Amino acid sequence: MTNTDTRDIASTVKQIKALTSAGCEIVRVAVPDTEAAEAISKIKRDITIPLIADIHFDHKLAIISIESGADGIRINPGNIGSKVKVAEVAVAAKEKGVPIRIGVNAGSIAKALLVKHGGPTAGAMVESALEEIKYLEDLRFDNIKISLKASDVNKTVAAYRALAQRVDYPFHVGISEAGTKYSGTIKSSVGIGILLNEGLGDTIRVSLTGDPMEEVQVAYEILKSLDIRRETPELISCPTCGRCQIDLAKLAEAVESRIKERKLDIRVAVMGCLVNGPGEAREADIGISGGKGEGVLFKKGKIIKKVKEDELLATLLEEIDKWEEENKR
Repeated sequence: MTNTDTRDIASTVKQIKALTSAGCEIVRVAVPDTEAAEAISKIKRDITIPLIADIHFDHKLAIISIESGADGIRINPGNIGSKVKVAEVAVAAKEKGVPIRIGVNAGSIAKALLVKHGGPTAGAMVESALEEIKYLEDLRFDNIKISLKASDVNKTVAAYRALAQRVDYPFHVGISEAGTKYSGTIKSSVGIGILLNEGLGDTIRVSLTGDPMEEVQVAYEILKSLDIRRETPELISCPTCGRCQIDLAKLAEAVESRIKERKLDIRVAVMGCLVNGPGEAREADIGISGGKGEGVLFKKGKIIKKVKEDELLATLLEEIDKWEEENKR
């Protein structure tokens, strides 16, 4: 999701283009007022990925967003208003063939459900979603996606698991308000990872406080770790021990910064032990293992040549370039 002011068309387009380059395949923008909703038509002219309008409180903004060319609408049943208002959104969406995401957040569940369930429980989230699903289905609208997000991992996972037993609609998954880059990455990886590993989730969003580019990068690392998507290099590096005689952390970070945005399905290893490094990382396509003064270059666990310590990075990058050329053929 963008963090620009949607009314600032130039800044929003610039950020969406950067996110697209990083691998983002669908983007959501906040729509706080009519000006933001109307800006969607101009933003759409300059981007190449689907744009979702995020709506809270005012259903009319959803209708304006649809008229402005939004590819999808997210509404929150906890704050969007009466069924009559939802019906108006559904009519407009159906006319344009635009899907609606029922976006339930633990922090904005209707008061009646909070009282019934004793708080923002997984059960309350599921019932909120089911109420909205039924109403849309009664209107003969079934172009639906659902999300059930909380900042609590266990609650989020429980909600998705429960709803999956009741409906067969696509799920958008994520951990809401996950936190900063460090803590948010961990919570998102655990929660989203559990769900994806169980086959639950059709689109994902990593919610981090900060640069949305980092959200995209973390999302791809999650997909990569589960062998769902492999479009960027995977870095394997050891945690180091008393045998390590080089600054492995610095070397690994240097390698990661040089390869992370390359569109390559390759496993790259950076190891700190000449004795065990190649063997421990034999699943890597290419790797280096360092010792004091020198290291080795290896492929699939087999040592190819010895390299001076200060040449390890350059040698590895050169081999990655060769690997890319060979695999283009």
